[in-house]
Amino acid sequence: MIRKTMLAALVATALTPAAAGSRPVHVNPAAPTVILVHGAFADGSSWNKVIPLLEARGVPALAVQNPLTSLQDDVATTRRAIAAAPGKVVLVGHSWGGTVITEVGNDDKVVALVYVSAFAPDVGENSAQQGEHYPTAPGLKRLQERDGFLWLPAEAVAEDFAQDLKPATARLLYSTQGPLKASALSEPVTRAAWKHKPSWYVLNREDRMLAPQLQSATAQRIGARLHSVPASHVSMLSHPGEVADIILDAAGVKSAAPSSAKAGG
Repeated sequence: MIRKTMLAALVATALTPAAAGSRPVHVNPAAPTVILVHGAFADGSSWNKVIPLLEARGVPALAVQNPLTSLQDDVATTRRAIAAAPGKVVLVGHSWGGTVITEVGNDDKVVALVYVSAFAPDVGENSAQQGEHYPTAPGLKRLQERDGFLWLPAEAVAEDFAQDLKPATARLLYSTQGPLKASALSEPVTRAAWKHKPSWYVLNREDRMLAPQLQSATAQRIGARLHSVPASHVSMLSHPGEVADIILDAAGVKSAAPSSAKAGG
């Protein structure tokens, strides 16, 4: 009886407006849900500066928490988020997350794809193969491997992953990073959603993790609407306003102008 009472109380609390404090006061009924897919060496909190900007425009947004254990595991996690979202969906993938949304983005609910300094393999291609004919970014040379997982040391996070963020923020990113199973980079995609869905691409010009030349070529190959940002690999943290505006464009929602979000953090 006690368990039933507690369960009922929890359900009632979950359905109250107070429990949905992260949701916007006004949701644009025509807006799709934006699902944000993080990359390697990060987690869902890497979108914390973008989500409030989207919700301020009435666009519901949520960030997945991918396990980074394999492509298929991350695809399954993202697919569950798509299934739970009401109505249409805009998928946003950062870095490794671009491979994830490429594989899962053919879902009928998905209306657009946004790649943020991201991979976008073709059918039968894996993430590692995409970078074979481009310069190796400095940060990739500093990757460490432990028990089959790749991770970045603190110095690499500060100097190559998030060099345009404040030192304290970079240290926090290092402490909360999500290591990536190395074998995931060798898993080929079986679908290429960018062939069928309109795409946007955010190119980070000061990126030291994914070569800007590779980003430019990727955007051109997938026919994406290209936007260039003077940012490190984590433009969603250093230039959240610009990234949010691009996502809003993909969602078909007019962005606020000028953007109030500034670089740094």
